[in-house]
Amino acid sequence: MTAQYTEWMLQALESAKLASEHGDVPVAALVLDASGTPIGSGRNERELRNDPTAHAEVLALRAAAEHTGSWHLENTTLVVTLEPCAMCAGAILQARVPIVVFGAWDEKAGAAGSMYDLLRDRRLPHRVEVFAGVLAEQSEALLKGFFAQKR
Repeated sequence: MTAQYTEWMLQALESAKLASEHGDVPVAALVLDASGTPIGSGRNERELRNDPTAHAEVLALRAAAEHTGSWHLENTTLVVTLEPCAMCAGAILQARVPIVVFGAWDEKAGAAGSMYDLLRDRRLPHRVEVFAGVLAEQSEALLKGFFAQKR
């Protein structure tokens, strides 16, 4: 883990806090170019948009594709506060993102090593380098606090 991953995760965590303002699970994602410049960001907006696909990763990938003018996002890094689900892992693979950094593990729906490992599945034509557990405690605390308020 590099210090840069920690810095990027801190940025994502700040953004994730804003998702809960409209009732969404506090998860956020950033897409960074090869120089580390953010080119796309997103946070969960399923409740806000009434859209089941409005996960942080999908919104960040859409913003990065719009920014670059291409859906091919090679030479980028995606940073997300929670392990991607199967839908998001599929989007990451389709976009050809080579590196994913995530915070908290998702033992119920994770697809980057916990429930499934789609990002590194050798049967698929594209594989992703995954760096897990970056500031996991902070990511978990944010999620636990959100769900505690819901109960």
